[in-house]
Amino acid sequence: MDARSWGPRLRFSAPPRLIEQFYCEHEKNLTAPFLLYGSGDFHHLTALRLRAITGPIVLVSFDNHPDWDVRPPKWACGGWINRALELSNVRRASVWGCGNFECWWPHQIFGNRRAERAGILEVHPWADDRPAKDQQRKGAILRYNWHECFEEFSKHLAGENIYVTIDFDCLRIEEAVTNWESGRFAVRDLEWALGRLAESSRIRGGDICGAYSPPNYARWKQRFAAEFDRPKLAQPNLEKARQTNLAALEKLWLLLATPV
Repeated sequence: MDARSWGPRLRFSAPPRLIEQFYCEHEKNLTAPFLLYGSGDFHHLTALRLRAITGPIVLVSFDNHPDWDVRPPKWACGGWINRALELSNVRRASVWGCGNFECWWPHQIFGNRRAERAGILEVHPWADDRPAKDQQRKGAILRYNWHECFEEFSKHLAGENIYVTIDFDCLRIEEAVTNWESGRFAVRDLEWALGRLAESSRIRGGDICGAYSPPNYARWKQRFAAEFDRPKLAQPNLEKARQTNLAALEKLWLLLATPV
């Protein structure tokens, strides 16, 4: 599906009118069980894909960001989890591998803490480099215990229908090149996690996004907000970035799209 003409209009954020126009134009393509698409700047498209899944599902996200921001704009890559939770078929969402500042005080005040308190949203941020008090945060994970935490999580998904989304920014910088800060998962970590999910639950659909692409925007407000929010990173060598991301994709795609 060639939707590149939509890229500048949808990147980072888009008004609801454009989101609905895109959905009407590409609804059939968005209903494919598994989809690979571009930069994490487009992660809000996952919320559109979830509309097409019938019956209750649990959303499992591997992401360096919780994407739970409650501030405007309504449709943006930094707040798409909230759009997913508005859908009647999404029972709850669980985000694993958050490594940036958004899960901690004071920045967490902009997150959907109401959904977290209600138990319909879980965030699991890395806390290895946080003070001991922060390591007691609900959902916090450490390198030495995250396998144990995820095993327990996957056991409670027994028999559930799930949707899995992977943003490459959850991976180490050596294994993925993205438009955002790099996370702490290794590819082998996600291989293991996908195996646990496939054993305990039914993966009804999924997507992978997050590979680097040069940012282009259609509107000046959109550009301003994106450049203000985005970390100042050097532009990578595009061919090397492509090779790095393809190597990660080759290992993860078959595990996601053809679970055992």
